[in-house]
Amino acid sequence: MTRPLRVLIVRVGAMGDVLHGLPAVAALREALPDAFIGWAVEPKWRVLLGAPVVDKVHEVPTREWKKRPFSRETLREIVALRRELRGEKYHICVDLQGSIRSAVIGRMSGAKRFVGELHPREWPAAQLYDQRVDISPRNVIKRACQLIWAACGLEKPLIPARVTIPCTAVWEGGEGFVFVVPGAGWGAKEWPVERYRELVMRLAERGFSVVVNGQGATHSSERARRIAGEAGRVADVGLEELVELTRRAALVIGGDTGPVHLGAALGRPTVAIFGPTDPERNGPAFVGSRVKVIRNAASRNDYKRHAETEVGLARVTVEEVLAAALAIMGVGTDSKSVPGD
Repeated sequence: MTRPLRVLIVRVGAMGDVLHGLPAVAALREALPDAFIGWAVEPKWRVLLGAPVVDKVHEVPTREWKKRPFSRETLREIVALRRELRGEKYHICVDLQGSIRSAVIGRMSGAKRFVGELHPREWPAAQLYDQRVDISPRNVIKRACQLIWAACGLEKPLIPARVTIPCTAVWEGGEGFVFVVPGAGWGAKEWPVERYRELVMRLAERGFSVVVNGQGATHSSERARRIAGEAGRVADVGLEELVELTRRAALVIGGDTGPVHLGAALGRPTVAIFGPTDPERNGPAFVGSRVKVIRNAASRNDYKRHAETEVGLARVTVEEVLAAALAIMGVGTDSKSVPGD
């Protein structure tokens, strides 16, 4: 009797990266329902993963290791992780991240075959792969599909599948609100605070309840409160509650950042305001998603982590974003009533 295929996915973070990998892994689950699928990820993001797509989540606290690289505790945790990964006896390991750290983790797994892109994000990673795949699509979701398809030797190419995210917490702040996400991974991707504040006021004037995300890599609860003002409220919640908050939103608005991709992955109407990152590559193109991407013609692709708002993004107006928000919800620009009233 042939043993079911055992596949390890390595994509340790961040939130958007994990979400972009999920449609390909969900497609693998549909193609090979009996396969055992593991995923190596930062502990912070494990709540995004679970049944029926992922059978085993391996926590890889690389951020903590970076803070204490030479401690005995770090060494013990690395040894324990190696033992845990090898104990699962994976046939194939697929590196969806393409970084040196993800490649080292993949090599630690002891999988019979370790597969990654021919041209990974960090080129030294390719030296650790047993098989290198020349990837053609631009979009990161489709790239993951092609890489997993090639790695597992499937007859039919993988087509991105609908994402399933486990229900892990309860959001008690109601539903039907507009969820505004002002932060992003770095400053160049952030639409100006003043524009977000005006947008919140304009939405409130039309009768919408507005919730502003108070958590993020580059912003604080205080900044969120400035944006919310008297017109909105701030949600300063952990990731588990954030998932349920987003699931209950009538609309998600923000830049190229994890919670916006989460909204699209959960099928919520989403307005994504892009600047230096390419929406054709990084856009929230999830199955069943309803997304309107706004990007000014002056924007140019630039993945350097500049602190100041990118020039094209700074030209996106409140009127553009408001019109897109109302249109995607099926509300006229002159209307002052919320959907369902």
